Amino acid sequence: MQKEIGMKSVCVRDCMATSLVTLKPEMEILAAVHLLLQHEFGGAPVLDDEGRLVGILTEKDCMKVVLNAGYHSEYGGRVAEFMSTELVTLSPDASIVEVAKQFLDNSFHRYPVVENNKLVGQISRRDVLRALGKLW
Repeated sequence: MQKEIGMKSVCVRDCMATSLVTLKPEMEILAAVHLLLQHEFGGAPVLDDEGRLVGILTEKDCMKVVLNAGYHSEYGGRVAEFMSTELVTLSPDASIVEVAKQFLDNSFHRYPVVENNKLVGQISRRDVLRALGKLW
């Protein structure tokens, strides 16, 4: 746990989203895209049958689906074929200030939060701004 005082003492656990829409690798990609659009999400974690994080389907990944459909008349496929698998995850005990720095240094819009090899939440840029705004 964080021992520092003030902003540095706020952890990811304190402000991450825990009620998440998740996807399965074998899910039909068009159904996954519609699910993201329906909920107005920019992406969703992809979990295997044991609940382990195996990927993330992002808006950018969904653009591949649209391009394949538009240019190659290839409709469909599975989430596993389009998801991003090079993942950067955070610990729920990471400092919110350090996470803010990570957001500045990377183009990610959200990070999955993993504890004991299981997805426990997700933190977005907006979550970090909201948490820091409450401290001001």
